Amino acid sequence: MAACSSSSLRHKEKETTSPEPIIIRYTNCKVLRGGELKDGDVWVRDGLVLDPMKLFFEEKKSATVTYDCHGLIASPGFIDLQINGACGYDFSSFSSPSEAREGLETVSKLLLQHGVTGYCPTVVTSSKEYYQKFLPLMETSVGGKHGAAILGLHLEGPFINKSKKGAHKEIYVQDEELTKERILSSYTTLNDMKHNISIVTLAPELPGSDDVIPWLVDKEVVVSLGHSLSDLETAERAVKNGASLITHLFNAMLPFHHRDPGIVGLITSLKLDQRPVYYGLIADGHHTHETVQRIANNANPQGVVLVTDALPLFCQERQTELFQLGEMMIERKGNKAVVAGTNNLAGGITSMNECVAQFYEATDCSIQAALEAASLHPAQALNIKDKGHLEYGAKADIVFLTPPPSQGGGDRREGERGFDVIATVIEGEIVYESLSAVNRLTVM
Repeated sequence: MAACSSSSLRHKEKETTSPEPIIIRYTNCKVLRGGELKDGDVWVRDGLVLDPMKLFFEEKKSATVTYDCHGLIASPGFIDLQINGACGYDFSSFSSPSEAREGLETVSKLLLQHGVTGYCPTVVTSSKEYYQKFLPLMETSVGGKHGAAILGLHLEGPFINKSKKGAHKEIYVQDEELTKERILSSYTTLNDMKHNISIVTLAPELPGSDDVIPWLVDKEVVVSLGHSLSDLETAERAVKNGASLITHLFNAMLPFHHRDPGIVGLITSLKLDQRPVYYGLIADGHHTHETVQRIANNANPQGVVLVTDALPLFCQERQTELFQLGEMMIERKGNKAVVAGTNNLAGGITSMNECVAQFYEATDCSIQAALEAASLHPAQALNIKDKGHLEYGAKADIVFLTPPPSQGGGDRREGERGFDVIATVIEGEIVYESLSAVNRLTVM
């Protein structure tokens, strides 16, 4: 039969009257599963990845619709644990509830274009009044055509070290003794039985952190270490107390030193009682040099979590030179963003799929390793069991990508670098198709 566009499939799905759930088969793709990238199929039903053997031999059923993917990579959807905003919206400086809703909706929709199926809106150090007013409005959500899923907030501050505040407003930094009461006075939603906070970045050297870290973990909050002057011994104690993530490794922390490697030393420490430690890495070519990316990845490839640290300038149509992050003015310098009047990096303006491509080229790692750094590892860091992979029973969150030149195939077109997003799928539903998806994702 002649191929038709995938948009035609959606029309056909609406006309389907069968009470049976639609079974979708994506074939002729390179599937990332179990740490390997192999030619194969992905079967989906009811939003979940399906085991075709059980379907054939136990249920005696076949696909309702089959896509020919023409050699594209089928990767688990990307998950971004650190994004400050995009399209001119800053999660740390909303002025009204309506702007907060509009900003979250706009950014969630945008991220689908870059293969991101779930993310953690990140709020940098802010006033107590801002936390109290706006944190309750940033609720978790499921993904779909409306946008990527919101997997909970990443609160980066205010419990950090002023000496490593970076682009954070110093007046709002709380570097006194950490107590439960002080934290609850800012993070008011933590009082809720089902709160919306997934990650808290704090400096482990602050007094009281030994008590606060396990308390946060008990509340199912991932504690991340960052914006800190911590030495290695203090950081190791924090991990033993329950911390499991490092915020943008190498940035806003003591530089690596051969006598005391500081927080950086956690990625190879043997004193963590075999507790896993994940580390955020901004692979945009500015925040971490290619050689440094290789060092980190070679030291601990299972812990790397690619993050964009994206700013409101990311994908902003109006190419302004100055914009606001929280209460700090940020300046564009070429293709990077800095605190106005300085050379201090303030965040990223690079998409997740571009970070994957850059990391792959910089580290000379495998394609699957680069993809897992943006999918499996962030899901593991958040303790999410059914996302970040395409094992049977997982959520069918998929991004279809062009393979890099070294891989071959995939009908690469002029101007494509590899890791270009062709389509994004959330729980089995196509939620985004690029303009170049024609004749690359077709119905058989």
